[in-house]
Amino acid sequence: MKDGTDSGGASVSRNLRHLRVFLEVADTGSVTLAARRRHVSQPAATQAVAKMEAASGGRLFDRTRQGFFPTARGKALAARVRRALDMLDPALAEVSPRLPLTASSAQLTALIAVREAENFALAARRLGLAQPTVHRAVTQLEREAGRDLFERTSHGMVASRAARALADCARLAFAELDQAEADLAEMDGGASGPIRIGALPLSRSVVLPQALAAFAAERPGQEVVVVDAPYADLLGALRTGRIDLMLGALRDPPPVPDVVQERLFGDRVAILCAPDHPLAAGPPPPPAALRDRPWAAPLPGSPSRARFDEYFADRPPEGVIGTGSILMMRELLIRGDRLGWISAAQAEAEVSKGLLVRLDVALEEEERPIGLTTRAEWAPTAPQAALLACIRAAAAPLRDGE
Repeated sequence: MKDGTDSGGASVSRNLRHLRVFLEVADTGSVTLAARRRHVSQPAATQAVAKMEAASGGRLFDRTRQGFFPTARGKALAARVRRALDMLDPALAEVSPRLPLTASSAQLTALIAVREAENFALAARRLGLAQPTVHRAVTQLEREAGRDLFERTSHGMVASRAARALADCARLAFAELDQAEADLAEMDGGASGPIRIGALPLSRSVVLPQALAAFAAERPGQEVVVVDAPYADLLGALRTGRIDLMLGALRDPPPVPDVVQERLFGDRVAILCAPDHPLAAGPPPPPAALRDRPWAAPLPGSPSRARFDEYFADRPPEGVIGTGSILMMRELLIRGDRLGWISAAQAEAEVSKGLLVRLDVALEEEERPIGLTTRAEWAPTAPQAALLACIRAAAAPLRDGE
């Protein structure tokens, strides 16, 4: 029940006992001492290290008479394992002091699946396992915790606060082990698992295409997955390790303390219309002429939509169509007398090609910061760092032109 993406090359064990023994050997330089501290036999500790080396595709330790010394491969893996366990163990201990000793990866993977599906049958189907197997894994965690982790309701299995926190931390820990596989793949000259980018509307048409083209030329074998979703969904995916970074409009203040934002450039709003629209020629239209027109505007909850609503706060336009897509907005505008409210940078290509016209309206609004959002303690792999560099380079002309 491995969580995460298999890179197809070196693999990192999700056996938590093996990971703990490996880290203990790396810290102490002794299998004997590691076995004593982890309360296992020395042969079991030796076997755990051997299995991890076999899976990871190379030696993790140099064996000498003075002890076990991590290789470069072992150091890289130990750093990621330490980060993973530092994320996981406090959440395990919060549920029960014994769970850091007894919980297994299979149990935690089942916990994550049931928390998300809110149903044992759906969770089992998602994992490709029999329902009794998933039920047994969750029941074992509950027995060890001495309390229910889910409330059985008519609508499904609702996770308790402790179960939600543990599932989120387990997801982050598994994501860190995926990062470890990417580090090992980089050392071997192979491709790692996919980089997942959460893309908000502006980034999909302005910065990201150019950055991805440059990145593909630099690393043609690296897979990238662009995830389109509303901000709240992407933020949740970022915080639990299901995506690696977000690109788009930043929030002020940052929404939660466990993410960091990096401003890349500022953007303003543009009011658009079709080239043959009555307002396309002539002097700038007064606010009343704008208010009485049908509109296409960003989705509710977005910063741009908040500015739209504020601009028309005294009498909001009726029949507004909400969309985050410039392509959808263009098609709406050219099929009627509708006006569009959207990012100026996002509309630049449509305006420069003559497909839409930007009205000369003074909005007196502040710049909207556009940039990167990442987890506060995120440590990018080499491919992820290369992609970040490409994104910053693609955004630089927009920043320099401010």
